[in-house]
Amino acid sequence: MQLQQLRYFLAVAETLHFTRAAEAAHVAQPSLSQQIRSLERELGAELFHRTRGNIALTDAGSALLPLARRILADTESARLAVQETVQLRRGRVRLGAPPSLCTSLVPDVLRVFRDRYPGVALVVREGGSRDLVRSLAAGELDLALVITPPSGEEAPALSVTELLHEELVLVSGTATGRRRRVRVAELRGRPLVMFREGYDLREATLAACRAAGFEPEFAVEGGEMDAVLGFVRAGLGPAVLPGMVAARSGLVVTPFAGPGLGRTIAVAHGHEVPLTRAAAALRETLLAHLRDAARAGELLPGTRLLLP
Repeated sequence: MQLQQLRYFLAVAETLHFTRAAEAAHVAQPSLSQQIRSLERELGAELFHRTRGNIALTDAGSALLPLARRILADTESARLAVQETVQLRRGRVRLGAPPSLCTSLVPDVLRVFRDRYPGVALVVREGGSRDLVRSLAAGELDLALVITPPSGEEAPALSVTELLHEELVLVSGTATGRRRRVRVAELRGRPLVMFREGYDLREATLAACRAAGFEPEFAVEGGEMDAVLGFVRAGLGPAVLPGMVAARSGLVVTPFAGPGLGRTIAVAHGHEVPLTRAAAALRETLLAHLRDAARAGELLPGTRLLLP
């Protein structure tokens, strides 16, 4: 049974006239009649009573009529749904990002994307880069913002584009003198507010302190981004934060002395699975947003564009 046969059947059923049905379907009448007979052979039943000057549905034809209408309507709905997705009037993008970027870069990019493609659903998952890399490899995300280099066995299966270099800075609830920069070694013996295990920021801070020859002390540890900011505001201690988050935190920001601390932010997706049109559009929106911000001198303090 072919869709075209059902269209011809529906045309005859609605006009009860083969010639007028052929005209409505823009096909020669012999071809239409041949397709109807082929459909009847396929179904093993006549669909029309054919008498001179009179066409009427048989019982089999009456049974097929509502089903044919439904099938053709569903086919049109499927065509429109695919067309709308291709034209980005519909679709879905699953984006992963570390919490620090969900409070800084991601909202601005999603606002621009949403304005352009309001029909595309956005799903955001927060997590550390290691977890996001695993989710990409498992097909649970379309795109992810990660801190490079991505770690884990799945990393070679990713396509990674470096976006930004971002300074890490020390934030505190109150100013501690007029010094403009602080050395990592000065954190020795100074209890820090520390993120929970699994945070890239925790690993970066620990690595920097150990490279300076000491193990850091914690005033409190185990927080997510909002909790860490709240602990610092409450005066529990300073914390090492990304520059983009620190710039919007309202806290006292002290950069590190050279060579400083920093991280590289990249966008990644599965190498072997082509991006959907919606995911590709979000990726291009992200890149264009960063390039436009760099040209306008509007990148957040402490960040440097790595894109060509």
